[in-house]
Amino acid sequence: MNIHEYQAKELLAKFGVAIPAGHAALSVDEAVAAAGKLPGPLYVVKSQIHAGGRGKGKFKELGPDAKGGVRLSKTIDEVRQNATDMLGNTLVTIQTGEAGKQVNRLYITDGADIKSEYYLSMVVDRATGRIAMIVSTEGGMDIETVAHDTPEKIRTITIDPAEGFQPHHGRAVAFALKLSGDLNKQAAKVAEQLYNAFIATDMSMLEINPLVETEDGKILVLDAKVSFDSNALYRHPDIMALRDETEEDPSEIEASKHDLAYIKLDGNIGCMVNGAGLAMATMDIIKLNGAFPANFLDVGGGANKEKVTAAFKLILSDPAVEGILVNIFGGIMQCDIIADGIVAAAKEVNLGVPLVVRLEGTNVEKGKDILANSGLPIVPADDLGDAARKIVAQVKQAA
Repeated sequence: MNIHEYQAKELLAKFGVAIPAGHAALSVDEAVAAAGKLPGPLYVVKSQIHAGGRGKGKFKELGPDAKGGVRLSKTIDEVRQNATDMLGNTLVTIQTGEAGKQVNRLYITDGADIKSEYYLSMVVDRATGRIAMIVSTEGGMDIETVAHDTPEKIRTITIDPAEGFQPHHGRAVAFALKLSGDLNKQAAKVAEQLYNAFIATDMSMLEINPLVETEDGKILVLDAKVSFDSNALYRHPDIMALRDETEEDPSEIEASKHDLAYIKLDGNIGCMVNGAGLAMATMDIIKLNGAFPANFLDVGGGANKEKVTAAFKLILSDPAVEGILVNIFGGIMQCDIIADGIVAAAKEVNLGVPLVVRLEGTNVEKGKDILANSGLPIVPADDLGDAARKIVAQVKQAA
């Protein structure tokens, strides 16, 4: 689950992290009032969407010459004008795609006199079972570009959760950022605070870009992007309450209600699979055969008939879907349960696109019999390669 920048900063502040003063706003009047609470004379008006690249983004409605989604304002009148430009309009960034995202919230913050910008992030390193703290002197830039062009400017510090954050980790961060004296101590302190927040709230990703040194020698978190492990949210009802469903795809919201792992993609072949690895392999083989998957959908290992029916209906709710490939390996999941769900859903929604089903594993013969006797135009497949070839051919034939 993602949250907005202002929510991330409010959360980090509870762990002692130094951030510029700021207030969220849902209207132009609230933005003006928020600026009035700040000392000024420089204000920053920041669009709040779940995507990066806001400063370089463009608003569809304002033309190519308009400023981006993060703007400096030297007066309250400028705050009002910038808020008017942003609210209700569609911001297109490198991460939103051409569709962009509508700006419904703003964050009005106090301006900062920046001397230097740095980068700091944390992710879970699943290969080592540790927390990877990634730091660079190249803050404010696209970290992927830095990694590609000047990888030597990125340092990764691994932290064993069993050991926790130690003084040597803080010194390593300060050394990597080439800081000394009091700045060294500040950097080590903020790194520990960020680590504590990461662990305590079950974050899966924390990105501070930029972490800045101000002209008066202070280390501040100027921007923050946070994602949480969805499987741990039951432990954090306060964080769950921060969820903004207007930033999420409606189909993904519906999937979460049925505990389905679903991500909408840009293709035309709907996929229903059990197991994340098998789902990835299924999407790959669809592409290998010249088509593109419309979604990632993992029904899990213990799905029942109702869950399978919900998954099938979810796939069919996407108007881009021109065919469906079901690929099930029955271990805990039984093939006859999958088959019952497929038949029930197909009849309920009046299936109008080609459907290819590959079943293997527990109760596979029962499952195949259910599909064969359903009276529906379901095409069986012997293996994954056969299934991919058949669904691609079926879609082309129906076009």
